[in-house]
Amino acid sequence: MLERRVKRRRDGRYALKLDADERELLRSLPDQLLELLDTNDPVLTRLYPPAYAGADDVALEAEYRRLMGSDLEDRHKAALVTLRDTIDAPFLTEEQMGAWLAAINELRLVLGTRLDVGEEDSGEVDPTDPRAPTLALYQYLSFLQDQLVEAATGAL
Repeated sequence: MLERRVKRRRDGRYALKLDADERELLRSLPDQLLELLDTNDPVLTRLYPPAYAGADDVALEAEYRRLMGSDLEDRHKAALVTLRDTIDAPFLTEEQMGAWLAAINELRLVLGTRLDVGEEDSGEVDPTDPRAPTLALYQYLSFLQDQLVEAATGAL
């Protein structure tokens, strides 16, 4: 059984048990996504899902984007900055934990979109696949997200 990477402590903080390689890997990701957020890359679509999906709702969707677009972007950026700024922390506060959950989810969504990962994917990484390193990163982020959620919810 793998050692838990994140544990809730009695004082309400979360202990991070990430090794140096994991921290180094995570260290590079927030800035990459922060740069990407300033573009119109279609891979960002999953971070900004439509509020109104019907053809008759074009005006409502435009109004929603006008009102909420910068707020959504600000929240994405704040979560990524918190991840970046606390990557070497041995403990996270409740607020920082929420930011980590959001940032890891954002990174997974963007990678999953870029890789076109779907429900039917087995999770097996073929080492000959040119996408293998990125798929392995996606799987690691999925694992870490699971660890964060389990610690936050008190699941065993």
